Amino acid sequence: MFFSVTSPWSEECRRRALKIASSPDSAAPVAPQHCGARSRNAKMATDLGELLVPYMPTIRVPRTGDRVFKSECAFSFDSPESEGGLYVCMNTFLGFGREHVERHYRKTGQSVYMHLKRHVKEKATGAAGGAIPRRRNGKVFLDLELNRDFNGEDYEYEDEAKLVIFPDHFEIPLPNIEELPALVTIACDAVLNAPSAYKKQEPESWEEEIQVSRHARSLRQLDNGVRIPPSGWKCQKCEMRENLWMNLTDGTVLCGKWFFDGSGGNGHALEHFRETNHPLAVKLDTITPDGADVYSFEEEEAVLDPHISEHLSHFGIDMLQMQKRTENGHNTDNNSRPRVSEWEVIQESGMKLKAVFGSGYTGIKNLGNSCYLGTVMQVLFSIPDFQRMYVGNLQRIFDYSPLDPTQDFATQMAKLGHGLLSGQYSKPPMKSELIEQVMKEEHKVLNWHQQKGVSPRMFKSLVSRGNPEFSSTRQQDAHELLLHIINLVERNSAGSENPSDVFRFLVEERVQCCQTRRVRYTQRVDYCIQLPAPFEAATNREELLAYEAKLKDAEENMRAPPEPVRARIPFTACLQALTEPENVPNFWSSALQAKSAGVKTSRFASFPEYLVLQIKKFTFGVDWVPKKLDLAIDVPDFLDLSRMRAIGLQTGEEELPDIMPPIVLAEDTRDNSMGSLDSPEIDEAAVMQLAEMGFPLEACRKAVYYTGNMGPEMAFNWIIAHMEEPDFAEPLTLPSMIDLGPSTSDSPMGATPLENSPPEESIAILTSMGFPRTHSITALKATNNNLERALDWIFTHPEEEEETEALSDMADTEPNDNAFSNSNSHSDSTLSQDRDSSGPRVKDGPGRYELFAFISHMGASTMSGHYVCHIKKEGRWVMFNDHKVCLSERPPKDLGYIYFYHRLSSG
Repeated sequence: MFFSVTSPWSEECRRRALKIASSPDSAAPVAPQHCGARSRNAKMATDLGELLVPYMPTIRVPRTGDRVFKSECAFSFDSPESEGGLYVCMNTFLGFGREHVERHYRKTGQSVYMHLKRHVKEKATGAAGGAIPRRRNGKVFLDLELNRDFNGEDYEYEDEAKLVIFPDHFEIPLPNIEELPALVTIACDAVLNAPSAYKKQEPESWEEEIQVSRHARSLRQLDNGVRIPPSGWKCQKCEMRENLWMNLTDGTVLCGKWFFDGSGGNGHALEHFRETNHPLAVKLDTITPDGADVYSFEEEEAVLDPHISEHLSHFGIDMLQMQKRTENGHNTDNNSRPRVSEWEVIQESGMKLKAVFGSGYTGIKNLGNSCYLGTVMQVLFSIPDFQRMYVGNLQRIFDYSPLDPTQDFATQMAKLGHGLLSGQYSKPPMKSELIEQVMKEEHKVLNWHQQKGVSPRMFKSLVSRGNPEFSSTRQQDAHELLLHIINLVERNSAGSENPSDVFRFLVEERVQCCQTRRVRYTQRVDYCIQLPAPFEAATNREELLAYEAKLKDAEENMRAPPEPVRARIPFTACLQALTEPENVPNFWSSALQAKSAGVKTSRFASFPEYLVLQIKKFTFGVDWVPKKLDLAIDVPDFLDLSRMRAIGLQTGEEELPDIMPPIVLAEDTRDNSMGSLDSPEIDEAAVMQLAEMGFPLEACRKAVYYTGNMGPEMAFNWIIAHMEEPDFAEPLTLPSMIDLGPSTSDSPMGATPLENSPPEESIAILTSMGFPRTHSITALKATNNNLERALDWIFTHPEEEEETEALSDMADTEPNDNAFSNSNSHSDSTLSQDRDSSGPRVKDGPGRYELFAFISHMGASTMSGHYVCHIKKEGRWVMFNDHKVCLSERPPKDLGYIYFYHRLSSG
């Protein structure tokens, strides 16, 4: 039985149903209304009407804003294509698979469900051997967001819908116009024709839809013989080599507009439009086989050009040969070879990879630039703690889920984890299917036909809620998503097992005042190590320098660029760079009670059970677009970080006084820009040297002052760290000084006279880390609700009773070398899984690790490209490439972006 988008129910029936729905007593049980006197079976109509009367108050018509889940179960990945179909509650409009609909009935008492079943079959052939034209019924009860692996030319869909009444499973086939009450018919019609539950979220993305330019179709191009070379571009008026736009009418290459931060260009492309009225221009470094950035000067907005390939070929540009320009750390080029090579190596192209199926080998479908989410979740659910928390407690989580499980984080995590680990959605093809495919010579389909994977649409919708980046359809940074998921796990694990404990560790930071040489030791919580990639340590440095020279020569002489060279950096050099001292921007010395220069070094105060290393492969280009450095690092399989263990305050070191920075009072800064102090001493020579670089004069003055006149280099670092602040270019303002005196644990509020109420969300984050609620509130109040400073405050201000408990706990634990001292030596705490309540829960242990997974990125920046992950399972490396899962022959460990290590046992 097929349904069309326009329901076959008559308009007369609709009018009567609407009339009944608007009547004052429409909520009362009503007798069935029929379409005219052509009822096929009056007795049957009466029976159905009487059957549905008790349930009429529970049957609703979807209103504006209601989401109808017709394509996916709330607890599993069952869909109308599944063997048991999908049941949609006629009151909540939630979808449930056959195994879960009974749970919803028992919990809510809702009895009436619409059962949706989609039958997929090969298209029949006609007498002449040709395929029978496919009947289009695509939007019957979903927007075809199901299995897209089917070839639309070879398959057709047959849809079936019926009402099912629980608990007796009484079934009423649809459409059943004459026998059903009118209110039921209109409710069924509305459910069948409702849009996807995820359509309403699309406008939440702040990515504005780009329209086709009205000039694209009729654009006139001059036959002036202009041919654009593949590289070496520069503005024809000012010699600028960045932010270049080619006019699509005459091929003129000119620079773009100037931006407030000093980047951009001199606006020559806009001037050219005003002189010639040639409306469209394309940004040269955005041309790829997938398209390019086109701007319409006349329409004053970014536009689409459906004929961009033809327009570019007029000037000798072949889109298929173009690739986005990519920063490799020292140079920029338009050659596609390094990116193509990267894609081939990471995806192990050209190798006969064996597909694997079963538990733990289920792929995740790409929803369109969602591979960053798929790779992160594959790795997380390969960790036993996440498996135990969400899959091991599956039934308990499902049984105690809220009435809307689609909005419950634990439920959706359990659903995704079960989908990946059960093997239910990763089954090998039948032998008969393989033979049939071989006969059809469908070699590409043969490799992956049965590995359909699971669709993370419901999960992505939940975790991206309120986040404009993750809720968009653009590519995102997998590292940022990992931290986002960990944050969600923390928030939703209060009072229960927290699987993200395996990532948490403590970092000891030693800050030294450069003028007084005094030090301060503090500790902070972290979940990931960002590993620098020092290009100066590359083993092929001479080869890189030679490549730079050849590239520069090629650009100057308008020749093709040379074969690119990838920097090869030793992993030991990355670890060394991690431990190097770094300047502290905006450092306030409590010994001087003034801004000064500070130097910071970091060590591990504890080692996590699972160590996450992110290679800092991305930087920002002149247009502030993230660019990826082209490098390879010989990341080891086994790692020993024991030498990076923190050792605390050393003999002969003198601590900085425990004095809080001054409070800035707004009323003091309005009338007197210099406060009550005399004009500060500022190195005007350093100020002018920075100003000549193009930075605002007042920003330069602040940079020199806040770095204690330590020179233009340190001031430059301060500028880079504070450029995005709203008051960056405003005049230097010194605060009034309040003599706070040393802060003590007896008077934690002495640091700030302002009363404030900490946000409950910040309190929940601290308590989820293991801190007592009262201590968390006190810390937040003492730091003006700054979460990062509150963590530091907790470490430096343990409560007296907690100190006593800590000492008691230490007496009950066997001795080990994992003790550490906080910055003021108030107490010693044993870092272990059962650590005392005054600090965060960490699972400390030896610093020896083994690599078990890594995520790789292909493409020019985090805003584009593709993610793939490799995970070591049962002693074999397995590649997860969206829904495709196969054994890896040559895991590209040197090209990874995020690496995951698990701790080796002490034995």
